[in-house]
Amino acid sequence: MRTPTQAKQLALFASGTGSNVRNLYAYFRDRPDVQIALLVCNRPDAPVVTFARETGIPVRIVSREEWSRPDGLVEELQQAGLTGIVLAGFLWLIPEALIRAFPNRILNLHPALLPKYGGKGMYGMRVHEAVLEAGEKESGITVHYVNGRYDEGAILFQARCPVLSGDTPESLADRIHQLEHQWLPVVIDKLLLLT
Repeated sequence: MRTPTQAKQLALFASGTGSNVRNLYAYFRDRPDVQIALLVCNRPDAPVVTFARETGIPVRIVSREEWSRPDGLVEELQQAGLTGIVLAGFLWLIPEALIRAFPNRILNLHPALLPKYGGKGMYGMRVHEAVLEAGEKESGITVHYVNGRYDEGAILFQARCPVLSGDTPESLADRIHQLEHQWLPVVIDKLLLLT
């Protein structure tokens, strides 16, 4: 068994309430071989920041200016010895410098079955509204590697759920959240932490 100093180091990037961050924290909390080493957020007032501070996860707030010139941040993340990065509701496009520094070590969770309903501006309720407007019979989640374009990296895993007659964006979102919470920790465990 690994000692805590040998634990694999995971950074979570999030922009909002952080339901997936909370879920990942609960999943890995008692695992001596994995540590959530850092939360990176672009909104200092986001509820996920409060949660991270309350649970002792170090927080790194990034500004738009810093994101446009990310060399210092990339160096900082490399020095942290990260095993991988998970985008769990992080809305900014990841800079090429960060992708190069962590090749095939950055995963994104998307609340639809890519390649449909992805791309710039497709996040949160916008995705579920688009799925319902199109009359889809099913939706789901996609976990994929991050490349330099929104939601276009290689797909690693998908889980599906039905779209029910009478669904609203909110009711569909509830089922999608259940899939996210069930499967994202498992995918991270099986694919990102196998080094």
